[in-house]
Amino acid sequence: MEPGSASRPTRGRIVMLVDNGVQGDSRVQKTARSAAEAGWEVLLLGVLSNGAQESWRIGDAQVRLIRVPRSLGQHPSQFHRSWRRPLAYPPGRHGGYRVQRMKAWQAAIEERRVARAVARRSGGASLRHRVADLLAPPALLTAKALGRWAKFRAGELHRLRKRQQDPDALFTRTPIRFWQALLGPRSWRRLDRGLWDYELAFGPVIDELRPDIIHANDFRMIGVGVRATRRGRARGLDTRLVWDAHEFVGGVLGRADNPRWLPAQVAHVEEYVGTADAVVTVSATLAELLQRTHRLPVRPDVVLNAPPRPVAGAQLADGADVRARCRIDAATPLLVYCGGVNPTRGVELMIDALPQLPGTHVALVTLHPTASNAASEALLARAVAAGVADRVHLLPYVPHWQVPTFLAGADAGVIPIHHQPNHELALITKFLEYSHARLPIVVSDVRTMADTVKETGQGEVFRAEDLTDYVRAVRAVLADPGRYRAAYDRPGLLEGWTWETQVEVLEGVYRRVRPDLAPSFADRTVAVAG
Repeated sequence: MEPGSASRPTRGRIVMLVDNGVQGDSRVQKTARSAAEAGWEVLLLGVLSNGAQESWRIGDAQVRLIRVPRSLGQHPSQFHRSWRRPLAYPPGRHGGYRVQRMKAWQAAIEERRVARAVARRSGGASLRHRVADLLAPPALLTAKALGRWAKFRAGELHRLRKRQQDPDALFTRTPIRFWQALLGPRSWRRLDRGLWDYELAFGPVIDELRPDIIHANDFRMIGVGVRATRRGRARGLDTRLVWDAHEFVGGVLGRADNPRWLPAQVAHVEEYVGTADAVVTVSATLAELLQRTHRLPVRPDVVLNAPPRPVAGAQLADGADVRARCRIDAATPLLVYCGGVNPTRGVELMIDALPQLPGTHVALVTLHPTASNAASEALLARAVAAGVADRVHLLPYVPHWQVPTFLAGADAGVIPIHHQPNHELALITKFLEYSHARLPIVVSDVRTMADTVKETGQGEVFRAEDLTDYVRAVRAVLADPGRYRAAYDRPGLLEGWTWETQVEVLEGVYRRVRPDLAPSFADRTVAVAG
């Protein structure tokens, strides 16, 4: 359904915003699909990357990707010289060019020296060659001296870069604190102008769509959503904003190359969060933290990123589950990890433990078709070095609604993540997917998931980054998996962790911010008939 289409009645238009390419974001996909099924006209705007499809549909929701030039999202040091090291080359390619230019000059002098030596050996030396022999030493000394000078200035630029990237360096933290003190929450405007890149790309599109509700996902989109909401109201529209906080921005790992980045994101959220008409988030723990941190008058609603309720008799697209993909029989112990890989996810621990778990295989469902797989390939290289490569299987993602069915043939699901602020706050997506696959869960002792596992009895908790304790937990689960699977028989446990239950919460939020757009009896009749 294109914007403005009258192919069927709708309650109103929701424009959803997300700062990624949509394909790998199951929460956003489910939200768009479900809102459209509830009768809303849904347009989901994401970020277009090279080679990506610009538009498609998720159920009745339309996806449109927007190209976002990143012209402003650079550290100021990439454009300006610094008086901290005045002899450093200016930012850019100039330093590298000068170093190579001096090397090329020395190479040219050496080339001519060799040519003269060859001429002398063949008896062809001339007066010109003898004069060149006299001039060569001074030229070579000059070239070497200028080469050292070029290397020194390039080194000064490198050392300057390191200091500029050091958050504890006096001349790095002082400007940050100055702008924070002077502008408060508005300091992001000086610390990370790259946030305006999203505004310049998304803003005109949103204005053209004239939304009734803007559903802004995560910390980069809240400012875009607030400003679009204000513009809509200035034009006489009753536009409302729902902010969906996927994580706590203060707990996000900053960018190693730019100490200004994280303080900017924190300030950005702080400036705009109080303007949202409703806030939703991914866990009760995070809801409490957001309310306390931002002094919100109402506690955010909790919408878990839960998988859809399993459909009885549903089959996988190719009929092959995780065990079949690994080509191992039912008697072979199989541990699974599903999701992205980075150093804080702790997946290396699963590889390092295999020598102590004879016969056990590991399946890593982590290969995304539109992203680099270098991190996963590094895990496989680690397995080769440990002599366990034949027991490690790299597998591609499957559609999010098929994940529990795909994983159900494994013996346990593993979540080995490290202690990081945001890791402590939620039942992450893979936890709920493992649960619906009725897998025993082996999880590190991050707060919310560890507490849940201890309360339900659905798995074992180990000390994060502790190889010995991880091996203990895995052995306990593999020794008696039925004991842990029995936890899922608890009445209401899995039903509360279904997306259908979460949709009821989200629908309540939409009704609250736009009660005038609650579905009429005729609308509900059309929806049921459809």
